[in-house]
Parts: sequence; C-alpha cells; structure tokens
Amino acid sequence: MNASTARRRHSAVFALLIVFGLVSLGTAYALVVPGRARAGVPAATGDQVTAGQQLFAANCASCHGMQAGGTPAGPSLAGVGAASVDFQVGTGRMPLAQPGVQAKRGTPQFSQTQIDQMAAYIATLGPGPGIPAAQYASGEGADVARGGEIFRVNCAMCHNFAGSGGALTRGKYAPPLKDIEGKHIYEAMVTGPQSMPVFSDANLDAEAKRDVIGYLHELDRNQNYGGPALGNLGPVADGYFLWGIGIPIMIGAAVWLARKAA
Repeated sequence: MNASTARRRHSAVFALLIVFGLVSLGTAYALVVPGRARAGVPAATGDQVTAGQQLFAANCASCHGMQAGGTPAGPSLAGVGAASVDFQVGTGRMPLAQPGVQAKRGTPQFSQTQIDQMAAYIATLGPGPGIPAAQYASGEGADVARGGEIFRVNCAMCHNFAGSGGALTRGKYAPPLKDIEGKHIYEAMVTGPQSMPVFSDANLDAEAKRDVIGYLHELDRNQNYGGPALGNLGPVADGYFLWGIGIPIMIGAAVWLARKAA
C-alpha cells in the first residue's frame, strides 16, 4: 500500500467527506427550499426578533404558550413561518377576539412594522414559508388567462368561480376574495389557513401563484366574470337571458321548421 492510498483510507478523510457533504446539503437547502418567492425580502435583524418576541409574549403567549409551543387554547407555531404570521395578524384574524368555528377577517391590531417583528421571531422557531417578494405577490406581469384556469381548477369549488366565497361544513366557510392584498392571497396559498389546503411550490410554483393573484385583481378591476355583462349580475342574469330569450327563440325556430316541413 503506497502513501497516497493510505491517506485516502485514513479515517479523517471519511470524516471530512461527511462534513463536506453536510455543508453542501445545507447550502443547497438554504438556496432551493425557501424558493424564489422569498427573493428580495430583507433578512430579519436581531433587534426585530427581540422586539417580536416581546410583542408575542404580551399579546399571543396566553394562547400559544410563552415559547410558542402551543396550549389547549392555541396550536404550536414552530415551523409555521413568517408568512403565516403576516397573513393571520395582517388580516386581523389574530389575535383572536373570542373562540369560534373560524377566525374572521377584521381590522389589524398592529402596525406592519410590529407584524414584521412578530413574523421575524416566529421564523426563528423553525423553517416555514417566508413572506413573498413583491414581484410575485403584486400580480404584476401575470398571465391572467392562465391564472383564471388555475383558479377554476383548484379554488372555485370552495371560493366560487367569481371569488365570492361559499359555505363549507360544520359552520365554516371559504371567505370572499374581493379586494384582498396580493401578498395575503399568496400567503394563504402557502400556509393553508383554516380549512384551506396548502399549495406548495410542488403544486403551484411562484409564477402560477402570481397568475392567480393577477386574475383575482383583474376581477376586482373589471367585475366581469365571463360572458355578456348583463348588468354584471353574473350567472343569474345569464340564466334569465337563456330561459327568457334564448330557449323561446329555439322553440319558435323548431316549431316554424316543423310546420314548414309539413
């Protein structure tokens, strides 16, 4: 056995290879798993985390526990990510005013700066979805037609094809999606609040989520969900038009053709 072979088989070489592999894997995870939706989002500072922990202890710990590990009144927040905090607190659903079947949207009780601080603290408790970058959350540059197709396939069964919301089981409901900020739509997709499923990048990538946001914002601007406007009353007006005008015309045409043939 020569010297070079001995060096390759030395136990230290295997240890170094393991360390190198772990470092490489961790680096790849850090680069790939957070996803493109986090690109451009500033990293949290130590001061933000400290301030967020203080806000959490004063306003959230009574339900979620001092270490956010959960209690009978509220679930653990380890691993929910900054996106969950930004959505729940930013839409006024949390802190929960009183127990109920479902947390309702309300007026936020904290400023965006305070929400960012709490989100930064919760993000330190475990890996989870981050707050999306504006390039995806704004809906700018979206393929609206593609977004409409994605929405109808994945979301319309609960939220209605026009985003008007709908009833679910046991008193729960899918909320209406009118005039919702783009980042909150994105955050709902990646965190799955209430009864909503989670749409990870494996299901819908960042561009697909941006397209859905663009479609919903287009509905907000134009209030036309397909077909003749008919006063923008939606499928009810379309149905009246079909039964009141379309079908009588077809019946009349059929009768006329039958008499002519006779």
